[in-house]
Amino acid sequence: MGLILLVLVAVGLCAWWASQPWRVAWRRARVRARAFPAPWRTILRRNVPQVARLPTDMQLRLKRQMQVFLAEKQFIGCAGQTITDEVRVTIAALACMPLLGRSRGYYPRLHSVLVYPGPFMVDRVRQQGPLQMHQRQVLSGESWGEGQVVLSWEHVQREAAEPEGGHSVVVHEFAHQLDQDKGYANGAPLLGDRGRQARWARVMQDSFALLRARLDSGEPDPLGEYASTEPAEFFAVASERFFCQPGALAQSHPAVYAELSRFYEVDPLVWT
Repeated sequence: MGLILLVLVAVGLCAWWASQPWRVAWRRARVRARAFPAPWRTILRRNVPQVARLPTDMQLRLKRQMQVFLAEKQFIGCAGQTITDEVRVTIAALACMPLLGRSRGYYPRLHSVLVYPGPFMVDRVRQQGPLQMHQRQVLSGESWGEGQVVLSWEHVQREAAEPEGGHSVVVHEFAHQLDQDKGYANGAPLLGDRGRQARWARVMQDSFALLRARLDSGEPDPLGEYASTEPAEFFAVASERFFCQPGALAQSHPAVYAELSRFYEVDPLVWT
């Protein structure tokens, strides 16, 4: 019994030591200092053409962020999906796009990425009055507050190859992760300042209402119908367009574009 207790104490001390902020910063600095593997460069050129369009300094920053991300996050294949460097590097490149501005802690709540070969099914229970409704949905991605992101590799590949289409299930789900840093998703990530939080709420609420009004009148909007379902999805879809179709978002929702530019601390319009 005494030996078991000693082992548990030793394990706890090791975990405490490894989690100290200065220790984490030191470990990450060592990872970022490593040379970016040549095979990973090949994967980026082939699978994520968006990276080549970034300014040189942004490409370097993205690769460094990817190295830390890949060192810290676990990838799990589901339904027969094999996890290869191609899968890991492609997803990491897109997941780190929202980290190109200031460091956000590499999604501190996230510990694993689950990858399916294609769309996957989930069962949902929705409460409607006194009744519980069981629904089965087919999804291409999902973000869980418990520290997991689930992705369809089919959708990741297709959307990464054509970023001008405006869709990125990876950016979408990792935007949810940023939103969930506070424990839940409501389309209002923590900004650290009451004034900024109030401005964000005002801009997003007004633009959400504008989107719904446009859709109701049959007027097209680049954010699309899914963004109108709830504020959390509005933020995630707007983040997709911000990185993939910045011109369209800036033209249709300039105030949203400005808020996202302040939040992500980048301006994709200058990249294009």
